[in-house]
Amino acid sequence: MTVFRSVRNVASCDYDTGQIAAWVQADRDVWACRRLDRPTWVALIDDVIAGFTDLESNGHIDMLFVDPARQRRGVASTLLDKVENTARAQRLAILHTDASITARPFFEARGFQVIRSQVVALRGQQLTNFRMEKRLRTVIDNRSEKQPDQSLKIRIRCFQALFWGICLFSVSHNI
Repeated sequence: MTVFRSVRNVASCDYDTGQIAAWVQADRDVWACRRLDRPTWVALIDDVIAGFTDLESNGHIDMLFVDPARQRRGVASTLLDKVENTARAQRLAILHTDASITARPFFEARGFQVIRSQVVALRGQQLTNFRMEKRLRTVIDNRSEKQPDQSLKIRIRCFQALFWGICLFSVSHNI
């Protein structure tokens, strides 16, 4: 699964083995409920999952993960563009996230500001992350601020999933 590969291979530069082990233990029931109560966008490259993100109704981005093999190709930027445009369409004024040490530079580059550093207890481990937020302009921008690698066709699809096995439910959004 993209999230686990991303945490193990990318975030392991910023978190120790115990922290990574705690982070990748997923409660499948909680995971399924989270996928059902909010839209989840999945980036596909050649019909293979390259990354995903979500958006809660209060403007919280709970997850944004990119497969390690697809990093630095515009996948995260494309996904975040979709989230930002959806948030604007819903008239949300602020997006916020609890970004890992690893993700913080990406969110800062996209205009998010650190509100505070946090230490989160997770399965007996202490993990540092950052509460970050971005105030949104009211204009919907269908172009990426940073254009993805033009040799890739990144498609964004919105899913409601019964479980991460992904049950297609809603519209396909081609970027």
